Amino acid sequence: MSFLSVLAIAVALAMDAFAVSVSAAATLPAVTWRHYFRLSFHFGLFQFLMPVAGWALGLSVRSYIEAWDHWIAFAMLALVGLNMLREAWFGEEEESSSGDPSRGLQLVMLAVATSIDAMAVGLSFAMLGVSVWWPAAVIGLVCAAITATGVKLGRLLGSSSFLGNKASVLGGLVLIGIGLKILHEHGVW
Repeated sequence: MSFLSVLAIAVALAMDAFAVSVSAAATLPAVTWRHYFRLSFHFGLFQFLMPVAGWALGLSVRSYIEAWDHWIAFAMLALVGLNMLREAWFGEEEESSSGDPSRGLQLVMLAVATSIDAMAVGLSFAMLGVSVWWPAAVIGLVCAAITATGVKLGRLLGSSSFLGNKASVLGGLVLIGIGLKILHEHGVW
């Protein structure tokens, strides 16, 4: 898998984290370097760990489904992408509850919720026979950087609904596009 494909996947997966970080920053009375660090570190870490977990799961079942692996990878990426589009169009974004969203259980819950999609991508890597370590590192680092950008924008703009919606649409379309590219590479059309 090319670096540009991995980078596109990383950016697409980071869109949920971006939207949540913009929202989280908008709810804070003052943003400090600790908020940047906690949100970026945790979102990036979970975006790194989830593809590895999905890849490990995929390796255990790979030999049983190699004939359909490209269809499975496409379906998973398309489902994740369509879900992101649905959430953007129907306003089903993560809502942060009261308190500091960059601390405690709320932070862990947000990090897991924004990285579930990355597990499906890791599973698709296993189906395609792609090593997960380099892509997972890129995904984690890109997510951390995009999360920090989201925190900054959240503080500057004070409202995340417009940006979060656009980011989720873009992320969903990129994931669907990558799924279609996988089908094309496997000679489906």
